Amino acid sequence: MIQNFEINSGEIDKIKKISKEEKNFRIKNLEVFNSKGFPNKRNEDWKFSDLKEIINKDFKSLNVKNVKSKVKKINLINDFEHNYIFLVNGHLTSSDFKFEEKDKIKVISLDKSGDIKKESSDNSLVCLNHALSNEGYFLQVKKNYKFKKVLVVYNLFTKDLKNNILNSKNKIKIGENSELHIVDFTVNESKNKFINNVYEDVYLEKNSVFKNISIQNNKSLGYFHKFSKNKIQTKANYSTFIFSSGLKFNKLDMQFDLEGENSNCDLQSALFLDKENHQEIKTKMNHLVPNCKSHQIVKKVLEADAKGVYQGKIYVKDQAQKTDAYQLSKALILDDKSEFNAKPELEIYADDVKCSHGSTSGSIDADAIHYLMTRGIKLTEAKKLLITGFLNEVFDNIPEQKIKTFLEKTVKEQINGV
Repeated sequence: MIQNFEINSGEIDKIKKISKEEKNFRIKNLEVFNSKGFPNKRNEDWKFSDLKEIINKDFKSLNVKNVKSKVKKINLINDFEHNYIFLVNGHLTSSDFKFEEKDKIKVISLDKSGDIKKESSDNSLVCLNHALSNEGYFLQVKKNYKFKKVLVVYNLFTKDLKNNILNSKNKIKIGENSELHIVDFTVNESKNKFINNVYEDVYLEKNSVFKNISIQNNKSLGYFHKFSKNKIQTKANYSTFIFSSGLKFNKLDMQFDLEGENSNCDLQSALFLDKENHQEIKTKMNHLVPNCKSHQIVKKVLEADAKGVYQGKIYVKDQAQKTDAYQLSKALILDDKSEFNAKPELEIYADDVKCSHGSTSGSIDADAIHYLMTRGIKLTEAKKLLITGFLNEVFDNIPEQKIKTFLEKTVKEQINGV
């Protein structure tokens, strides 16, 4: 059990080549984290995911050492051609853009980017990241360039992680009239407990397109937190698909600012949780200007003491007329021990809008099970068919067939374990 966990400011002195201004910014954020500690249920944003209680229960010790392990071999996905970025414990180790025009792309490690934003936050984990992050990458797609192949970002966590808190920052900037498709793929080799704390900053310029698929399907004792801040300009399109299964704890906190007219944002999620997994998705969709659209569907399958949480807020500013915003969360609960909590919200100050939200949860339809079994299908296979049908709506929205097939194969492996 950990009580009164604090980090010495001497850890900031270990970070090389930072200005006096940046050092003071980091010290200020570390003081906030040490004062607040890990988030707990007294914070409204964490009422369903008391991380302080979870960490006090599950960890005996923690450290903030950077673990820069060398990896001899990269096991690449063979199902489709792709470029790649390779991260080891959050550190950029290599990249390959063999299908692209190199002069149209810039990728460097965070510690070489010289671009640390001096932003404040009420989230103590974001403050911890601001204080100690010195890993990650900066990716820029220049104006008028469309990627020819998907970019896979491999996130590898190595065997030597144990009780570490990893802090990394990733920044993506997509230029005007440009397009990028990323698959963010987690590979976890660690058999021990660790915390991965990420801050992500995405900026879409006018008429740009960003498609992002996140896949976390390793059985893991990792505790993951990501805060993602996304700014979307005029006629830009952002779409993200999230598949997660097997993480001990995972919270995705995403903020989308639709800042330019006729911009769009689409979020789809399929989560499969078991064996005391705890997964939360929190979204804030900020409609700040007229004529923008957002669409969110979050689906969760839970069993074996799993806990799923969805908190989603649609905010419409007074001048954001003609907003079209949709939000829906659904949970399929396979046993009496699992739990799903939802908190959908609408905060609307414009009067000419089309906005809706909803949340449902329930067990597998007994009549549907009976119907399938009368057709000669065994109980276990009937359950798998219904789970697959429940999630299919999300997968149907992935246009790239080879990536869709890869995802369906990944999910099928999880469902076969039911």
